[in-house]
Amino acid sequence: MLKHNLQAAAPQGRTVILGAGGFVGKAAAAKLAARGVEVAGIARQDIDLLSRDATGRLASALQKGDTLVVISAKAPVKNNGMLIDNLRMINAVCEAIAGGGLEQVLYVSSDAVYADSEAPLTEASCAQPASLHGAMHLAREIMLAEACKVPLCILRPTLIYGARDPHNGYGPNRFRRLAEQGEEIVLFGEGEERRDHVYIDDVAEILARCVVHKSQGVLNVASGTVTSFRDVARAAVALVPTPPAIRGTPRSGPMPHRGYRAFDSSATARVFPDFRYTPLELGLALSRNQEFGHG
Repeated sequence: MLKHNLQAAAPQGRTVILGAGGFVGKAAAAKLAARGVEVAGIARQDIDLLSRDATGRLASALQKGDTLVVISAKAPVKNNGMLIDNLRMINAVCEAIAGGGLEQVLYVSSDAVYADSEAPLTEASCAQPASLHGAMHLAREIMLAEACKVPLCILRPTLIYGARDPHNGYGPNRFRRLAEQGEEIVLFGEGEERRDHVYIDDVAEILARCVVHKSQGVLNVASGTVTSFRDVARAAVALVPTPPAIRGTPRSGPMPHRGYRAFDSSATARVFPDFRYTPLELGLALSRNQEFGHG
C-alpha cells in the first residue's frame, strides 16, 4: 500500500509541519532535523486553520518544492461541533494546496478509520469508522486525496505513548505517571482489553523516512503486538522502586473494539526492512527517563 518515489536519500527541500507545536509534531520535527532536513513549523498561534484568512495565509507560507506534513487537528473528536471544526480546518488546507507546487503531502491519520475486526488489521482492511473521531480522519483523508496533485502519504498510527504527551490518556502514559507518583492505578474492568501501543519515536521515525523517500500510499504505524491494559500497568509499576497497587473496577459499558484490536505490521517490514518497533517495556522505560530524568 506504500511505495517510495525516491529509493535512496537525496537532497531534500523544506518540510512544513502543520501542528508543529503538538506531541507528534515536535517529535517529527526533531527526527527530520536530525536527518538534515530543513523544517518550518506552523503551530496554531501562527495560523489558526479555523480563521477566515487561513487559506490565504497558509498558501503564502508554502513554497514551491515544499513537503507539507499535516498533523493539526482538534482531537479526540467528541461531538459534532468538533467534527465540523476539523473538516473546516482540512478544507482550508485543501484550498491552500489546490494550486500545486508542493513535492509531497503527508497526513497523520488514525487507526480509528478501521472497522472492528477479529483478525489483525492491515492497510487493506475495511475503513468503516464507528466513531466521530474515525469519521473525521477518514473524511480528511478523502478530502486531501481529492485536492492533492502530488504524492499523498497517509500514516495511520494506533495508540501513541511517550514522554511529555499532553493528553495523559488511559494507558501507558497515565499508568507510567501514576506509578512515578506512587498512586494506585485503577483499571476499566480488569484491564483485559488487548491493544497495540506504539512509541512516539517510532511514529516520528517512520514519518521522517516517508518524507525523505517521498513515499505515497497508506501505512499503518503499529507495533504488531497486543498487550492487555493490566499488563501495561504491570510494566509501568515495574519501573519504580515501590510499585503502587493495580485495581480493577466494575465495567460500566462494553469494551471498546470488543476488547481486541491487533495489527499486522508486515507492511512496515516490507517498506522499511531495517526498522524495528520499540518493545513496550523499553518504550515505557525510555519515556520515564526522558520525562523524569532517570537512567
